[in-house]
Amino acid sequence: MILVTGATGTVGRLVTERLSGTGPVRLLTRDPRRAAPTGPGVEVVGGDFDDPGSLRAALAGVRSALLVTTDPLAPAQDRSFLTAARAAGVGHVVKLSAQAVTDPGAVDLITRWQRVNEKLLRASGLAWTLLRPRAFMSNTLGWAHSVRAEGVVRAPDGTSRNASVDPRDIADVAVRVLTDPVAHAGRAYPLTGPAALSAVQQADILGELLGRPLTFVELTREQALSGLLGRYPEPLAHALMESADRGRQGAKADVDPTVAELLGRPAGPYRDWARDHLSAFRT
Repeated sequence: MILVTGATGTVGRLVTERLSGTGPVRLLTRDPRRAAPTGPGVEVVGGDFDDPGSLRAALAGVRSALLVTTDPLAPAQDRSFLTAARAAGVGHVVKLSAQAVTDPGAVDLITRWQRVNEKLLRASGLAWTLLRPRAFMSNTLGWAHSVRAEGVVRAPDGTSRNASVDPRDIADVAVRVLTDPVAHAGRAYPLTGPAALSAVQQADILGELLGRPLTFVELTREQALSGLLGRYPEPLAHALMESADRGRQGAKADVDPTVAELLGRPAGPYRDWARDHLSAFRT
C-alpha cells in the first residue's frame, strides 16, 4: 500500500493518477469530498496532520508514503506524521521539500521550516528520500486571468531566471522513488527543468503559443508585496519576498541533470508545459 498526502494539490493528484491501477493506493485528505478516487485501486481516507488518531488509521498497512505539507505556520505537522508512520511500521517516506534548503543564503521562514522537516525525517529512523524541486512551472497559471482579460503578464523581477520544473516530472520521479524504495533510500534529489527562464521569456513563449503578443508589466517591490499580502498571511508574504530577492541575485538559475538521469529522458521544457495547459490562458 502506498499513501499519498497532499492529494488535492498538483503533485499529489499527478502521483495518484500515475499510481492508479498499479496496486493499492490510499489518499489522505482533510476533506475526502475534494479528492474522489481517480482509478482502480485508489481509496480516499479522511485525516488531519493535527489529529494523531486519524494519521495512525490512515497509515495502517502502508509500506511507502509521499509526505507533502504546505503550512510553515503549522510546524508540528511533519513531526506528527512521522510519529504515526513509525508507530504504523511504514517502511519508507518520500518528502516533498525544496531546493532552497541547500542554499546557505536562504534564511526565510519557508526554507527554515523545510530544513527542520528534512532533519526530522532523517532522524526519524525511517527510510527516507527527499525531493527538492525548484519553482513549479504551473505557478505561471497565476497569470491566466490577466492574460485572458488584458493580454498582460504582471510579475516582479522580469529578468530573474529560475530553472523551474514541470510538476509532471516531479510526479514521475516521485512514482519511481515510491515504487522502488530500496534503490532510492537515503537520497536527496534536486529537481529542475532543462533551462533557467525569466518571467519575460515565459511570457514570450506563452504569447507565441497563443498567437498574440503579451505585454509584460514589471511590478515594483511594493506592488508585489501588496499582492502577496492579499493572498497569504504576513509572515509567508515576507518570506516569499525574501525568496524573490535571492532569485534576483541569481540563486535559482542552476540547472541540474537529476530529472533526466532518474527518468531516462530529458526534463520537460516550459514550452511543452505551456502548450499542454494553453486552454487556461486562452480568451
